[in-house]
Amino acid sequence: MKMTKFFAWLAIAVGVIYFFVPLLGTFEFSLRMRRGEYSFDAYGSVFSDAAFRATFGFSMLMALLTIIFGMLLIVPTAYWVRLRVPQMRPVMEFITLMPLVIPAIVIVFGYLRLYNSSSYIPFTGSTFGTNVLLVMSYITLSLPYMYRSVDTAMRTIDVRTLTEAAEILGAKWPTILFRCIFPNVMSGVLSGAFITFAIVMGEFTMAALLNRPAFGPYLQLVGANKAYEPSALAVIAFAITWLSMGLLQLVSRFSKMAPSRA
Repeated sequence: MKMTKFFAWLAIAVGVIYFFVPLLGTFEFSLRMRRGEYSFDAYGSVFSDAAFRATFGFSMLMALLTIIFGMLLIVPTAYWVRLRVPQMRPVMEFITLMPLVIPAIVIVFGYLRLYNSSSYIPFTGSTFGTNVLLVMSYITLSLPYMYRSVDTAMRTIDVRTLTEAAEILGAKWPTILFRCIFPNVMSGVLSGAFITFAIVMGEFTMAALLNRPAFGPYLQLVGANKAYEPSALAVIAFAITWLSMGLLQLVSRFSKMAPSRA
């Protein structure tokens, strides 16, 4: 028993050293912008940069739109598959896993080939159309996480009984979907939303190839031209990711506590 505890604590210590020592080194280096003393000058330089505010705001907007439209696509699809065509679930799982298998650069090149300015649907012919295409790209990237989060949440409820009860009471399918299904799978939706937010905020390939002013390309640009600001940005990006993961854990804990309260 003592040896088991020893190896368990040893594994935890190795994990902490592996993950947090590089982060601490990055944070310490970000404080060295002022010669001979520690300061937050690098962070001040980052936050005062208009490009940082513009790219960060753009990525926040893209993340919000991705979450909204991804939710409106995934929840009805997962609901319909589970209710009407449960035999199609393996096919849906295979389709939603494809973004994990196909590299992002291949997906975005396919989009550029299909939706360039000379095609029948010229998304890249305007700024608005390119932004729409970027949101579609982000929805594709988030499919594996959003679909599985929603599908897992739907396993905890009796979709068929809930639907039949609502139909007996005279509810139409929009009412059933938005007033019965959505509230019951909200924990899964929020879990997928936080993961999607973290993905969008750090994504580089699609935003760069579509030439959009996103946060990922800004990180690369600053990293190629400055010394201390990239470390500050790395710490900020790490904080955003861990905030999303913390919120995900909080939502998961509340979803586990909900049945016991009922």
